[in-house]
Amino acid sequence: MVFQGQIRKMISENGDPIQYYLNFSEDFLSMNQLINRTIQISFDHYECLGCQQDIEIYRMGYCRNCFFTLPQTNESIIRPELSTAHLGIEKRDLKWEQTFELQPHVVYLSNTSGAKVGVTRATQLPTRWIDQGATEAMIIARTDNRYQAGMIEVELKEHLTDKTNYQRMLKNIQVDVDLHKILQNVREFISEEQQRFLVDDQEIYFFNYPVTEYPTKIKVINLSKEPSFEGKLLGIKGQYLIFDDNRVLNVRNHEGFYLQFLV
Repeated sequence: MVFQGQIRKMISENGDPIQYYLNFSEDFLSMNQLINRTIQISFDHYECLGCQQDIEIYRMGYCRNCFFTLPQTNESIIRPELSTAHLGIEKRDLKWEQTFELQPHVVYLSNTSGAKVGVTRATQLPTRWIDQGATEAMIIARTDNRYQAGMIEVELKEHLTDKTNYQRMLKNIQVDVDLHKILQNVREFISEEQQRFLVDDQEIYFFNYPVTEYPTKIKVINLSKEPSFEGKLLGIKGQYLIFDDNRVLNVRNHEGFYLQFLV
C-alpha cells in the first residue's frame, strides 16, 4: 500500500505506549502498526509549508524566502524572550504574533538526555515533551504570554541546558535526575519579578515510547541526499523513526518534503 503527500511533523497521542501518526497533507498513517515491518520511503519533490512551491526547503519546512518573511518562523519562535507582541510591536505580522504569543505559556523541566529547561504554549502539552523524546517532565511556571516565559528560561539557561543531545536520547542512555530537586537548586536564580509565575503543584509526567530496539550508533537518513530508502521500523521516539542497522529518520527535519511510503 502506498501513502504519499507533503510531510509535517508526526502527530502523537499520549498512552502506554505513545501512539504516533504520520501527518501527510491529506492523509494520516498509524506508525505504531508498522513497527517490525519493512518500509520503503521515497522523496518525490519539495512542497514548502508556506508557498506550497517546489523549492528547496531551507529550515522548518519552509523555503528560504518564506523562512525569512513569514511570522511562523520569526526569531521569537526559537527565542521566546525576543517576543514583542505584548508591546504591540510587529516583527512580521502583528495580528498573527499577538494570537500566537499572547496566550498562556509554560516553563518546564524535562529529562530528554539529561535535565533541560524549555518553553511552550500551554496548549502544546504533552505534545512538546513527546516531540523532544522526554522520559519525564514537569511544569514549573505558568505565564500569561510568551515573553514572560522566555525571560524565565533565559535566567535558568545560565544553569541548565535548553538543548537535547539527540544521540543520547535515541540510544536511550538513561540519566537519573530528580526534577524537584533541580528546581529547588535553581529557583533562587529566578528573579523576584518572575517568581510569581512559579506553580506550587509540580506533578511529574512520564512517557513510554514504542521502541523494540534502540540503536547503538546513530546513522541519520537525509532524503535530500539519499532520495530512496528501505528499512525495518524498530520504533519511534521524539520525532524520529528508528530503523534497523542503527538508522534514524528525523521526520521534523523533512517537513515540506513530498514523500511516498510503501508499506
